Amino acid sequence: FTGDGMLRKETIGDATLYLGDCMEVLPTLGKVDAVITDPPYGINENSVKVASRVNLAAAKDYGDFDWDRSPPPDSLIDDLRVCGTWQAFFGGNYFFLPPTSCWLVWDKLNSGDFADCELAWTNWPKAVRRLQWRWNGMIRQGNEERFHPTQKPLQVMGWVIDLCPKSDTILDPFMGSGTTGVAAVERRKTFIGIEREPKYFDIACRRIEQAYKQRPLF
Repeated sequence: FTGDGMLRKETIGDATLYLGDCMEVLPTLGKVDAVITDPPYGINENSVKVASRVNLAAAKDYGDFDWDRSPPPDSLIDDLRVCGTWQAFFGGNYFFLPPTSCWLVWDKLNSGDFADCELAWTNWPKAVRRLQWRWNGMIRQGNEERFHPTQKPLQVMGWVIDLCPKSDTILDPFMGSGTTGVAAVERRKTFIGIEREPKYFDIACRRIEQAYKQRPLF
């Protein structure tokens, strides 16, 4: 423990990563330009459920997990809205949030038991936007490795950051395997990430460090 609710803190370039519970870490942070995140939705996503919905011959074993039993408390969502000037919350249709003109629609071009699209609520003064990007099956787009059962494609998170009103500092309090951070590093943004699972925190650190190594100098 670092003494302020964090198990560990890593600084990689302009990225600051916290291993800990975001409800404990958030009060130690100041205001950021944007909160862009994919919280647990509380739809009871778990290892058994994931395994039952995919081609088992090609399934990735994410190990046992049950962190999606319930959504974050409304008070935490409220705190995140205060923390960032701009906000984008995937799964916003599961939370109590005000009306918005700008829903982001990720069309996954899916078939089978998975949802056709995922929605992100924003407070941006824009119209609805949609991106088509296939993420499941044998013909999914890109060759990106999947580390986390609810991981978003790098292309999708980069699209969200690009649409966000001008923001130099981006916070993801449910960092997972660090995709938002990688997209932020590629766009030369300052990134703050929080993740409570050590396994995924370590993966995020590695991915963000690699993103810095691969980023052009200019």
